[in-house]
Formats: sequence, structure tokens, C-alpha cells
Amino acid sequence: MAKSAPLSVLPLSMVLRNLAVTSISSSRILLSPSLAIMNLLAHSSQPVLNPDKNPVLRWFLKKTFYAQFCAGEDAAEVRRTVDSLKKIGFTGVILGYAREIVLAESQIHNLSACDEGPVAEECVRKEIGPWAAGTLDTVRLAQPDDFVALKFSGAGRQALYALKHRLPPPKHLRAAIDEICELAAQRNVPLLFDAEQMAVQAGIDDWTLDYQRKYNTKPGHAIIYGTYQAYLKSTPKTLGAHLAAATRENFTLGIKLVRGAYLGADPRHIIHDTKAQTDAAYDGIAASLICRRWGPVLKEEGPFPRVSVVLGSHNLESVRKARALRHSAEAAPDTELAIGQLQGMADEVSCELLTATRLRREEQKKLEGSVEKKAAEVPRAYKYIVWGTTGECMKYLLRRAYENRDAVARTKSGRDAMWGEVKRRVGLALGLGR
Repeated sequence: MAKSAPLSVLPLSMVLRNLAVTSISSSRILLSPSLAIMNLLAHSSQPVLNPDKNPVLRWFLKKTFYAQFCAGEDAAEVRRTVDSLKKIGFTGVILGYAREIVLAESQIHNLSACDEGPVAEECVRKEIGPWAAGTLDTVRLAQPDDFVALKFSGAGRQALYALKHRLPPPKHLRAAIDEICELAAQRNVPLLFDAEQMAVQAGIDDWTLDYQRKYNTKPGHAIIYGTYQAYLKSTPKTLGAHLAAATRENFTLGIKLVRGAYLGADPRHIIHDTKAQTDAAYDGIAASLICRRWGPVLKEEGPFPRVSVVLGSHNLESVRKARALRHSAEAAPDTELAIGQLQGMADEVSCELLTATRLRREEQKKLEGSVEKKAAEVPRAYKYIVWGTTGECMKYLLRRAYENRDAVARTKSGRDAMWGEVKRRVGLALGLGR
């Protein structure tokens, strides 16, 4: 029997670009200067270093790193990218607007409310307004079966001040969020409220629960999702409390589970000491959500509420465990489950998921009309991808670069998988393999 080649679904251009990026990210010699350059471009105020003002720089970035990780700068480009991913076999995308603000510790301490006088007008005009417009455009761009990711930090100083101090959204920001949520509910496009730095995360959790209470009223189907980072020691307790609130107040809890993306920004002591501990926390939480039962990680008591779940993971073993559990008799078959990876990363994980999903669907067809059909539900496969101008995407691209640096072993695995696929295709072209 021919050996399965999951990466065969990818266009050659994507394989070669992926190989180039992972080769840089896994090279000790190339990675450091690449990160230094990316950091300069993401934070410089010089026009010559701004891709949106320097056409040569924009052209280079758009053909390389931008093309690897981002969807496009306008609606037409985004639709082409999303259509190409769906053609490969993905159920849909998790689409986000790239505008964001990542604060240094000194900036976090010096935040002000920005709610009076000219500075308040400036915040609304230059920060909240553009963020709201971009996010509304993102919801309009979303197609059936897509999600939209929403990052509150992109709304600027008023949002960050309110989040840091666990205050309700200021008037203009609340109106913007309400408009975004109403449009998402009308179009049945679920919103994933992203996790951010721990300094503002408690405020994000407060806002997320408030909007879940309002919009997640349909049993088993969430419109609003919160994001939980498994690398935080506090996550099981936090998520357990939110699950208990959902049970008590009778709403569906939308949950996006990730390992964590702010290792360089969050205080080290609040994060698990080892990768093995993070892996155990992630897998334990995922198992409880898929089966809708308490376990050794999520240890609350009482009924388990209805949940809608998105698992974001680049870890092949975690994805395999979740997939196997979903197909087992222990799983709650009516729980919405999607599994996704970031665009441009972990394609070997994504493509194995696509292959398994296709095979499972073939099994489903054979079970049509049988009593086993309900237990054969298939996890939906997604790519998380952002859109925006090249300049707007620079901070996002920088975080992806740092994430690759902090997961060198995984990046090398991705590089090796892409190199293996190139050799397989060359062999096929030469008639040396199948």
C-alpha cells in the first residue's frame, strides 16, 4: 500500500515558501538577524522602514513573510486566499484584522483613561474608529463556516485602560463592540475574543462573559468565544469558574483553547515551569471539553454545561489525541468542535488533519442511516489567518517569528516535512516514487 502523503494537497509554491521560512526560523545563524530586522520594522516610526510607505520594502515583504502568514490587504485578496484554502480541503478560516498594540511594561503602568477633552476625541477618531471599521469589514468578509477573531488591544488606549482596571467598555467602544456582535449574530459568524497579555486578560474575561450571556443563548451553539491559554497555571481554575457560570446561568460557553502566545511578555512565574506541564494541562482540558465531563485538570463539580470548542494547536500529538477522543464513545457527539493552526505554520499537522477528516467523512457515508452515524461526527479543520496592510501586519508577523524561535524543535520538524515533500515530488517527476 502506498505511503500516505498528507502534504501532497499543498500547491508547490506554498511548499517551497514554507520550506524557505522554516529553514530561516530553524537556523541559529539566520534567525537572530531576521528577528532584529523584523523588530525594527514593526516598531520604527521612520517612513523608509514602514512597508505601507516604502513600496520596495512592501513588495519584498508581501512576496515572502506576508504571503506566508497573511490573507491579503483588501477584500479581493482575502477572498482569493480563503478560497484557495477551502479548495485544499479546510472547512473554513479563522479570520482576524491584524491591527493590534503590544505594550511594554512601562507603557502598561502609564496608561490613562483618555476619556476627556481632545485626547478622548483623538482616541475615538484614530484608534476605536479604525479598529471597529476593520473588524466590521472582517465580519462582512467571513463566509459560511468561518470564524472571526477579535483582538481588543487593537482598539487602543481607552480599551487597554479599561481592560487593565477591569472596567466596562467606555461608551464609544461599547457601541462599536455591540455593532460588531450584532452583525456577527445576524450573519451567524462566531467571534473569537483573543487572549492577550496577562495585564489585561482579566478584563477581557469579564467582557467576554458579558457578551456570551447575551449572545450564546442557543443550546450548543456559541456566537461569542473566549480564549484560554493552557500555559498559564491559573487557566483550569478560570475556565472551571466560567463553565460553572454557564451552567448556572444557562448559556453555551464558547471556548478557544491554545497553549499560549505571550511567553515573552507575561511574567514567567505565572506560566507552567515545563513544556510537559503545559502539554498535560492542554490535553487534560481538551479531553474534558470534548467529553463534557470534569477530569484531573478541570476539577469542578456539578453538571457540565453545553460548550462549543475550537482547539488551536500545532502539537501533532495533541491533535491526534483530540481526534481519537472525538471519534470514541466517550465524546459528547453534539458538541461543536473545530481544530485549527495558524496559517503558514504547522502545515504538516494541518494536512494530516485534513487527510483524517476526509477518510472519516468517507466512513460517515457508509454509516448513513445507521445508529452509529451520530458518533461519527468529524472535527472541522481551520487555518487562523489575518488580513490588513503590510504595515498593519508587522507586529503579528513579529510574534509569529518569535513563536517559531521559541519552538525550534517543532519548526525543524516542519522544515523536514516540507523538505521530504519536495524530495517526494521530485522523485515522482523522475519516475522514482509514488
